[in-house]
Amino acid sequence: MAHLLIARTHRTSTMPTHVAAPFAPAVRLLLLGATGAVGSEVLRMALAHPQVKQVVAPTRRALPSHPKLTNPVTTFTDAEQALGGMPLDAVVCALGTTIKQAGSKAAFAAVDRDLPIALGRAAKRLGAGSMALNSSLGASATGNFYLATKHQAEEGLRQVGFASYTVVRPSLIDAQRTEIRPGERAGLWVSGLLGPLVPKRYRPVPASAIAHALLEAALQAVPGEHIIESDALHG
Repeated sequence: MAHLLIARTHRTSTMPTHVAAPFAPAVRLLLLGATGAVGSEVLRMALAHPQVKQVVAPTRRALPSHPKLTNPVTTFTDAEQALGGMPLDAVVCALGTTIKQAGSKAAFAAVDRDLPIALGRAAKRLGAGSMALNSSLGASATGNFYLATKHQAEEGLRQVGFASYTVVRPSLIDAQRTEIRPGERAGLWVSGLLGPLVPKRYRPVPASAIAHALLEAALQAVPGEHIIESDALHG
């Protein structure tokens, strides 16, 4: 309960900024969702980050090798086995799909809610003290199915009790994707057409900006709970 009390009394909507700190401890980072639009950006940044000594990135298909990368190829049927049983310091979760891609609401919830919570619990048992979750603008218990599921993922990971817990809630993600998401493309087109008329909160956010916020939050591990809303991601 102590972690929960700390988490609920420290909230912020500011973007974390990296401050060079030669004494900062080296970090073993767990990255979930490394093949996605945001996760691939986190991976790129983490592998180049001097504070990160190892990235553990479990995926369903193998990633290109790198000296700092440990890449368990897994079906995620067993959470701790998927993580390789290695000690961890921090977690970035960028797991996400769509109902269409998943095939059903239940399958969507399994990826966007159940899997992050199960892997988050396993990561904490392996020593992780900080967690940064990529969620969504408007995540709410009273939202539509998508937003309610995102809210449930936030709540489930909150209950895990990480000493440092950050939720990033971007609007539309501006990125090149391998799969087609018609709704996202339409939203990006409208936002591009209207430009500055779109309120900052609803403007598309580059995947790199989201990735930066997630990685810095996980590495800085500021105690408590921190909410980074979409408008803060624009700087």
